[in-house]
Amino acid sequence: MVSVGVVGCGYWGPKHIRNWHELEEVKLACVCDIDERKLRQVRTQYPYVEVTTNFEELLRNATDAVVIATPVDTHYQLAKEALLHDKHVLIEKPMTASSRQALELIKLAEKRQLVLMVGHIYEYHPAVDFLRELVKSGQIGEIYGIDAERLNLGLFRRDVNVLWDLAAHDICIVLSLLDKQPLAVSARGTHHLDPGICDVAYLELLFADEIIAHIHVSWLHPRKIRQITILGSRKMAVYDDVSETEKLHIFDKGLVINNGNNKFSAWPPSYRYGDVIIPAISNGEPLKLECSHFIQCITEGKRPRSDGWSGFKVINILEAADESLANGGQRVKVRSAVTANT
Repeated sequence: MVSVGVVGCGYWGPKHIRNWHELEEVKLACVCDIDERKLRQVRTQYPYVEVTTNFEELLRNATDAVVIATPVDTHYQLAKEALLHDKHVLIEKPMTASSRQALELIKLAEKRQLVLMVGHIYEYHPAVDFLRELVKSGQIGEIYGIDAERLNLGLFRRDVNVLWDLAAHDICIVLSLLDKQPLAVSARGTHHLDPGICDVAYLELLFADEIIAHIHVSWLHPRKIRQITILGSRKMAVYDDVSETEKLHIFDKGLVINNGNNKFSAWPPSYRYGDVIIPAISNGEPLKLECSHFIQCITEGKRPRSDGWSGFKVINILEAADESLANGGQRVKVRSAVTANT
């Protein structure tokens, strides 16, 4: 049985605490937060769990692993201390506040042979798994582009902008579906409530083979939208994470350009309209699947699907996006993980 401690009782912390409590192969040993009121609530719900306001006390506790669900600017120091105490670490996204910090944690975990995993929850979502296999099998055909929308009214944050808060999810999904890194990114955004924090943004990721992914994120939208559209030469797919029962629609539709000898015979294209398939998707809770994967990596010595390098790649893109925001949306080249590691 793996003993786990959770740091942070904000948004993600209580979700982690519940999942770790429910996993049979895990002992939820300790919960840490600086807010005594939140700890009293934890003590009421889970009376067997030790609680503390002192992170050092959690590290001294008999824990094998530490889950960090605190503000982004605290991730690096907490994770570093945990790794130095020989604890496996799961960090909520974004992994750190900079790629330099992420790279340091990766090297430290590798040196001490510890599992370092990032909470990219959509890596473990059954619908995204289905989409990934759909793309990998070639059923979608050549990928023309991907459009993502992640919109809602709030939750507003003061520690990161809307790209770091929301676009991190969609960047991770896009990288997983395409299995490649973008060559460059550009970003445009505005700030309405806080002059220093962008709350509405549009992000473009440019890949090889002229594939472009667009990501629209906002804290100022009247409806909650979590949607990804994949445009393919054979089929197209729409993933709606807000839908309870029909998360994925696969459209057998597109257009065909005739390849005749006469250049005029190729125009106009012919349009193809086929069936719309709504596949049955497992209703497994993504966070529970993520937590189980973390434990499996610890007990079996596996490399996490969303390992430190996965977190680094997302932060690398977010840093380039911030640079583009500051430069009026100009395209910024993205460093490769190999370049950053040298």
